[in-house]
Amino acid sequence: MASLNRRQFTSLAVSAAAGAAVASRSSFAREASPNDMIGVAVIGVNGRGGEHIREFANDKRVEIRALVDIDDYVANKKADMVAELQNGRRPTVYSDMRKAFDSPDIDAVSTATPNHWHALCGIWAMQAGKDAYIEKPVCHNITEGRALIEAAKKYKRIAQVGTQCRSSTAIRPAIEFMQGGGIGEVKLARGLCYKRRKSISAIGDYPIPESVNFDLWSGPAQMTDPKVTRKQFHYDWHWQRLYGNGDLGNQGPHQTDIARWGLGLMTHPNQIISYGGRLGYQAEREDPTYVDAGDTANTCVSIYDYGDKCIVFETRGLGVDDSADEEINKLMGYSRGNKVGVIFYGSEGYMVQESYGKVLVYDKDFKLVKEYKGGTPHFENFIDACISRKDENLNASMLEGHLSAGVSHLGNISYYMGEKNRVSNEEISKVLSGLKSYDDNQATLNRTIKHLEDNGVDLAKYPMSLGPMLTFDNATEKFVGSSEADTYLTREYRKGYEVPSVENL
Repeated sequence: MASLNRRQFTSLAVSAAAGAAVASRSSFAREASPNDMIGVAVIGVNGRGGEHIREFANDKRVEIRALVDIDDYVANKKADMVAELQNGRRPTVYSDMRKAFDSPDIDAVSTATPNHWHALCGIWAMQAGKDAYIEKPVCHNITEGRALIEAAKKYKRIAQVGTQCRSSTAIRPAIEFMQGGGIGEVKLARGLCYKRRKSISAIGDYPIPESVNFDLWSGPAQMTDPKVTRKQFHYDWHWQRLYGNGDLGNQGPHQTDIARWGLGLMTHPNQIISYGGRLGYQAEREDPTYVDAGDTANTCVSIYDYGDKCIVFETRGLGVDDSADEEINKLMGYSRGNKVGVIFYGSEGYMVQESYGKVLVYDKDFKLVKEYKGGTPHFENFIDACISRKDENLNASMLEGHLSAGVSHLGNISYYMGEKNRVSNEEISKVLSGLKSYDDNQATLNRTIKHLEDNGVDLAKYPMSLGPMLTFDNATEKFVGSSEADTYLTREYRKGYEVPSVENL
């Protein structure tokens, strides 16, 4: 199929979806043998996409029939791997996902593209009559998340979010235990992303791999000068807000999803405030003039007020050994190395999601009283729902993904708006002292300061930024009294790659 513009593709996709409603493989109206293979296209096969391939290849109900990647070398290498896994049945390789969506052999799509492509890929797939598995964060901004929810409804597609902890056979019973009163009344959940991230180097003239189609890679994002990029092309986009959402939006949607789930929260927060910065890389390079190419926070604390409950998310990208976290070290069960998880604070104890497949329960004296372990059959859950055609069978719906990604986006918006508001530790303390919160905000600030100082950050010279306290209206999904904040709810799209509004689906 020749490359289509957005208007042409939408027209074609709507027609295809209408036809699928009558009779097609894509509808999964299984009048044929239940042993029919489900044809899958994997979009974005580098990195996380490799795990999508492995999961689908292990499901006997699935055949991987297409791989899509803007890097021809990577795509063909993975296609050879799939051929080995599928007894010689090699998937077709495409660089433009629209060509895969046009194929009648494709029933479902899974996407592990960079974040800026997630929503448009999912919507295009559903418009073409395909079910969709979309990696977290399911959207690059709030408006895209709402569009995905409505697209799944309009085109009657099964749409799963890649927050695989929702299918964890350890976390699911643990959440049920906690919600049944296992650790008493729970008002606070703390998400942790204490994950060491080195500098991605300064912006420079790093050649884009010759096998990469940079125009297609950029997609919905504004085109930049390909000579002004990051050193590690295929991963470090995470730390550039044009494409990624930092670790708050990379690791965050896993942990904030579990936090929301455990606290029983099915709305966006009412109020949000963030403080932090992209700090410490000067000390790491022993060069006070050094400027890292990333523009997302590597250290950030975001506080989310839900009225009678609260989520706090802490991002730390510098060295995370010890870092003055005695209580957290006890609860996580170790002091050194990365710490990624969620801590629930109950009136009768604590519950800790220590990994995707492990949950620990402590009493108030930090004595371990219960432990859950298990796997995460999340792709299997998606295929189950594709066959049953029942949305309620999904463990991670578009709404859940939208709300959890939204936590990250709202925290980032407060940080971005206050990025130039560099203030002293005392000024941050003063603002936090006036907040209603179920966390000890001062203790969290003190630990954050100690973490930065332990990593050689001179906060007098490189102070943290303090974002504004933002109020969010759940009914309209707009900010209250801040037109500036509303501008962050969407983005400027390139012509031909616009994510449609709900009204224009």
